Amino acid sequence: MLVELNDGECRSCGGALEITAVDDATMDVRCTECGDECIVETDAFNDGGIKYLPEAMLEFGEET
Repeated sequence: MLVELNDGECRSCGGALEITAVDDATMDVRCTECGDECIVETDAFNDGGIKYLPEAMLEFGEET
């Protein structure tokens, strides 16, 4: 699942981020440009945890 660039970007290169895993407290993200990976909190993209977290949990089969 891709993060919209206006919501968040790679800290290293400014590239697009892809959510690769999720649990109830964190999301794993990877840059589609440079491949950097990091773990962020569920509200890291200034959405209060209501946009990306539920969608990612559905995509990765986690219960909300």
